[in-house]
Amino acid sequence: MSGIVGIVQFDGSPVDSGLFGKLTHFLAFRGSDNQQMWIKDKVGFGHTLFKTTEESERDSQPLTLDGKSWIVADARIDAREELFAAFKAAGEPEIEPSSWTDAELILRAYRTWGRDCVAHLLGDFAFGIWDDVRQTLFCARDHMGVKPFYYAKVGSCVIFSNTLDCIRQHPRVSDELNDLAIADFLLFGGNQNSATTSFADIQRIPPAHCAIWSCESFSIRRYWSMPVDEPIFYKRAEDYTDYFHDLLRRCVADRLRTNQVWIFMSGGLDSPALAAAARDLIRERHANSGLRAVTKIDSFVPDEARYAGAAAEFVGIPILYRRWTEDVHFRWEQIPFSTPEPAPHSWVIPAEKKLWKEIGRFSRVFFYGEGPDNALRCEWKPHVSYLLKRRNYSQVLRSIIATVLAERRPPFWGRISNGLRRGGYFKDERMPTYPQWLSPSFEARWDLRARWASLNTPDVSHHPYRPTAYESLQIPLWQAMFESFDAGVTKNTIEVWHPYVDIRMLRFLLTVPSLPWCRSKYLLRRAMRGRLPKDVLYRRKAVGDQRPLESFWAALCKYPFVPAPHISEYVDTSRVRCRPAPADIENSLRIRSLNHWLQYSRRGSHNPQEAILCD
Repeated sequence: MSGIVGIVQFDGSPVDSGLFGKLTHFLAFRGSDNQQMWIKDKVGFGHTLFKTTEESERDSQPLTLDGKSWIVADARIDAREELFAAFKAAGEPEIEPSSWTDAELILRAYRTWGRDCVAHLLGDFAFGIWDDVRQTLFCARDHMGVKPFYYAKVGSCVIFSNTLDCIRQHPRVSDELNDLAIADFLLFGGNQNSATTSFADIQRIPPAHCAIWSCESFSIRRYWSMPVDEPIFYKRAEDYTDYFHDLLRRCVADRLRTNQVWIFMSGGLDSPALAAAARDLIRERHANSGLRAVTKIDSFVPDEARYAGAAAEFVGIPILYRRWTEDVHFRWEQIPFSTPEPAPHSWVIPAEKKLWKEIGRFSRVFFYGEGPDNALRCEWKPHVSYLLKRRNYSQVLRSIIATVLAERRPPFWGRISNGLRRGGYFKDERMPTYPQWLSPSFEARWDLRARWASLNTPDVSHHPYRPTAYESLQIPLWQAMFESFDAGVTKNTIEVWHPYVDIRMLRFLLTVPSLPWCRSKYLLRRAMRGRLPKDVLYRRKAVGDQRPLESFWAALCKYPFVPAPHISEYVDTSRVRCRPAPADIENSLRIRSLNHWLQYSRRGSHNPQEAILCD
């Protein structure tokens, strides 16, 4: 959440203190607790502090320990005891651990292990370190990409920040768009290249990567990949749930370094399980618990609030209900709001901004329960195939028996019966089709039909027994989801943390056998018996209703579509229809979202053109 910005002039020219002061001040919305700059000749670091942990009360950045290396970071470092032990083993002088801030931990790790320090760090982080001795800039981003990191190199100048719009304030950074990123937005709803942005001059450090700049060179490398571990076959079922509870407790505890936490509560299993774990930990540490839940009342999934309320009551925490979709107005296109990059659901942004502003008054830290849907995806065929190849026939039999006992019916009966009712087991009638409204010249220049075909072809996974789950944790949508909660997008001062996306948790969930533990997230259902109400434990997966979206699109087409400058470079508006197939409605809505973004989020004023109605 804290704001970071840095400039290094590798040609040796001094940093313009006036310009750098403006860039740092631009980040004031990210951190109102403190604002500091450090400038030394060709290097400038800026930081705006947002306190979210007990350690951050002592945070003061930019930071140096010896006058030789300086750091600016937006970070929360987890597994601190393990890191302290590694420092001690490496000969680092022993210091009272409670006095170390997250930025100090990173800088000490750099001093101890150099550029390999990232191999010893766990948590969410984006940081830059200027090494005055080596005359290098070393930057890194966390394993899953929870914290954003943007940079631009213009001439011999490197500018970096965790806020895209901050870099855009630099006068040497152009406003030229990255057309391939715009194409990805129109085709898929988001940029498919985790190393680029919607602007040609501004790049990202991808998740689990670090970068090094010097006068002579630039290099970027991946420092971590999700490992492929052997599956775990415990003899006792309780061993799976016990280990899950222990791991969940650790992941929550690392993010619970404050007693004031709110949870985005759904009516499913994931976020209520976080609430139960957080409640137990807070009661152990603090006499007064600040744990609360907030739930959006969404007409698309009408029962969600009821189940969320039942979970909150069972856990014993207050819950706040806030309406959301009712605030979506059909004239959202006339509302002048901006986002750093095109947003796939722009029509809900005015309502979301209102929600962020309101809940930001209640707490600085929020938990979000995304993760188990991907990591616990049930893949019974690869699971059985893996065991058969190893001639582990007894484990196959045990898996099937355990699944029958868990579900109390033949395995996959629900899927088979649903398939028979629909008239086809694998038939999917809601797959989107390639859009026909792309500008022909734009389509040909980037060979977008080939890109559509290649990116809609499932990746070949080398994971032997959980291929789809493994690959689903690598997709760019994670980065987009994390950034949608970031202050650079919401412009509100809240920090959203994701305990299930802790790589310790993900590694464990990927080693759990699909049968029976991934069937309908059986691991969580069994682990949370007695800790959540039965209605929530045995609730079927909620699926949003598509009909409200269809109605929204039909109503939206009654209002004039006023094309923004440059929209014709990407879309042939004469070919946009008001009655697309249901599966193509989201694709069509992206046109309106991109149009709004081009109108309000780029430099320069909008030049109105003649209104065009959808045909």
